[in-house]
Amino acid sequence: MRWPMIRNQARHLYDRGRARTWLVASLLFLCLGLLCFLRIGNWLVREDPLRPSTAIVVLSGAMPERALEATEIYHAGLAPEVWITQPSEPKQTMTTLGIPFDGEEEYSRRVLMKHGVPERAIRILQPPIVNTADEMNTIAATLENAHGLSVIVVTSKAHTRRVHGLWNRLEARRGQIIVRAARTDSFDPSHWWRTTHDALDVVREFLGLLNVWAGLPLKPTR
Repeated sequence: MRWPMIRNQARHLYDRGRARTWLVASLLFLCLGLLCFLRIGNWLVREDPLRPSTAIVVLSGAMPERALEATEIYHAGLAPEVWITQPSEPKQTMTTLGIPFDGEEEYSRRVLMKHGVPERAIRILQPPIVNTADEMNTIAATLENAHGLSVIVVTSKAHTRRVHGLWNRLEARRGQIIVRAARTDSFDPSHWWRTTHDALDVVREFLGLLNVWAGLPLKPTR
């Protein structure tokens, strides 16, 4: 009769040990998930040290913050030109509707000129782009034609890591990029969950990075 009791006790101890192991593993997984949640905003921000380059590139979006940052870098003497990418929308749709629309690139150009960048040093890149992957291709082609080695790319804080990821996947053999974020960007990487704007930035950039890592299976609507 003692052997069944011993077996039952052993089984009970084994079950308790297994439950304890699962509890510890669950707690560790929860702590890891919480740490990732808290740190992902900082992880998304990946800036490079500035150095002299062929040009400064203002990516589309977040106007006028990116253009203003480009003027600061230009006046620091780090590049002789400022290049501006031009988004196809909403300019294309407005033109179809017969409504005059200068386009974001034109307003960025005016911001640069207003802050002392000579018009001769400003270049609007062709062709129009739909997304960041298109921008990387346009920048790489322009850099290659200029026989340059590197450009300083100005974007938003949360967007910096994805810019790196796209360039490394698509255009790394055609030159180097130095990615900088607009200092006036309000994104708070340490407390991104406090505002809907920052939270949406994190979700969009993380999903965009997943798409990059997967080989860009998702394409933009054109």
